[in-house]
Amino acid sequence: MESAINKVVLSGFAGADAEVKTVMNQKLAKVNLAVNESYKNSSGEEIKKVQWFNLTFWNAKADIAEAQIKKGTGLTIEGRLQTNTYDAKDGTKRYSFDIIVSEVTIRENEKQNAI
Repeated sequence: MESAINKVVLSGFAGADAEVKTVMNQKLAKVNLAVNESYKNSSGEEIKKVQWFNLTFWNAKADIAEAQIKKGTGLTIEGRLQTNTYDAKDGTKRYSFDIIVSEVTIRENEKQNAI
């Protein structure tokens, strides 16, 4: 049996400045990443769509996020997908998906003002 792989690579733009806090004596930064997609539908019309992803940075990566990631910053990240479950206020079970970032490249020459 082959080993499983949980790997995500995304390239997009930060939707806001990194939000930083400390959790159990570890630094944590959260950033939303907008990934722009476009394709042509069956009628040949171009469709533009934005997908949003939740990024989580820990410790040294959180330091990088805090210092360098501002709204509109171009990012390419590599990480792993983590699924979380929680109970909503109405008692229903909810799911969220985060990408735990292991590698980040700040694309300094790229900045998007309007996401």
